[in-house]
Amino acid sequence: MSTRLTLSALVLAVVPIVLAGQQPPRSTDQASDSAAETNDEAQRFVFRTGVNLINVTATVTDARGRFVSGLTQADFTIYEDGEEVDVTQFSNERVPVSLGIALDTSGSMEGRKMDAARSALDRFLYDLLAPDDELFLYEFNYTPDLLQDWTTDRDRVSRALRGIRPRGGTALYDAVAESVPRVEEGQHVKKALLIISDGNDTNSETDVRALRERIRDSEALVYAIGIDGDARRPGWTAGGRSLPIPSPGRIPSPFPFPGGGRRAPQMPGGRTAGGNQDDRVNVSALRDLTDDSGGRTEIVRDIGDLEPATAGIARELSQQYYLGYPSQAEPDGRWHAIRVEVRDSAYRVRARRGYTALP
Repeated sequence: MSTRLTLSALVLAVVPIVLAGQQPPRSTDQASDSAAETNDEAQRFVFRTGVNLINVTATVTDARGRFVSGLTQADFTIYEDGEEVDVTQFSNERVPVSLGIALDTSGSMEGRKMDAARSALDRFLYDLLAPDDELFLYEFNYTPDLLQDWTTDRDRVSRALRGIRPRGGTALYDAVAESVPRVEEGQHVKKALLIISDGNDTNSETDVRALRERIRDSEALVYAIGIDGDARRPGWTAGGRSLPIPSPGRIPSPFPFPGGGRRAPQMPGGRTAGGNQDDRVNVSALRDLTDDSGGRTEIVRDIGDLEPATAGIARELSQQYYLGYPSQAEPDGRWHAIRVEVRDSAYRVRARRGYTALP
């Protein structure tokens, strides 16, 4: 056997374990018992590796928007670029999540909105996530600011939330551009980003198109909650357009909020022409960030609905299916479409829409 072939075999043997993510140090006794489990988890949940295993996270709901549990591998079919592929890995068990939170702290969030956001996120932290889930917290107004790096200590995140003082504009795209690479550094294989905002972007330097491509290249599920309330201060006059919001009856929960209407003209860097930090939330812009990832955008029209919205996302993260298959694509640097179907046509399935086959 040649040296090159021997080295290749060694690389392929260790890649699945390395890409499973950094794990907390374990005692000698624990290491022996969990070695097989760690290797199995690595093989099952790796998104994209040197052996081209593609991991897909799928959320399944019925016609009333309720999560569907108890499905088996035989209930799913996956297509890559329109061709059916063989699903080789499957799990319906809850796994820990590395979750980033990006919270809008612009001036329009001051008062009742910020109070509601703190309350909803505190319940999210303490009551809805598992103890081994890790988190970080960004705020964004004029610029993004990391308030708390990765931690499992809920008190640290809660204290950071209490210290927030809303002010300034809305650098939404910059915050997402900084958050996505940090999410990828999380120790757990499952990774997600939650964005909470009430307005249009007004301050970012990030190119929106490049940001969408960055999200496509990421493993992270991206979720967004848009607060579509009237946040205008006394004396403010509308200087820009807002996205028309469809009637509540058209919102298919928990799937992404439907698009519609025309976006305000985009300036370089993703700014909205004539935009103001108090503009109504740009639903279409949020969907551009969430939908390809397999996450979703949810719009709330009353701040009292913020807590149920965050609770719904927490439930979703706990009730998803994992499917893996060997990629059919060459490492050509191109986008390859993924479509997931379920046997029962009455169910709806949402998953990431594809991946980039990096060289």
